[in-house]
Amino acid sequence: MKQGNIRETSDCKAVSGVLARIGDKWSVLIVTRLGARPMRFNEIKREIGGISQRMLTLTLRGLERDGLVTRTVFPTIPPRVDYELTPLGRSLLEPVSALGDWALRNIGKIETARARFDARQDKARPKARAA
Repeated sequence: MKQGNIRETSDCKAVSGVLARIGDKWSVLIVTRLGARPMRFNEIKREIGGISQRMLTLTLRGLERDGLVTRTVFPTIPPRVDYELTPLGRSLLEPVSALGDWALRNIGKIETARARFDARQDKARPKARAA
């Protein structure tokens, strides 16, 4: 498959499966946080406001399954578990960071476009008649 040339149905399915994993907001945030250093579960949870324990567990498990994150258990009391990016996960940092930077640079333009669109939609809606 050539870069930027996804035409085959099998390519589309493969790409959409990968994007479903790396494109969700929690995966992106976890990958960027783990890009700095290995972290324990509660460290990740504190760094990412608003993520539930269940969602963090599910997302980390999915990232581990996809080979992006490793989970290392240390035999201490209580057991210590660290999460770290694999080399494959590290290779994802550059495009994810570029996407985040793009979003930060353009959020104002996007919000302006949304407000303009919503205003047009409001004008196009038929008004409810008073009884």
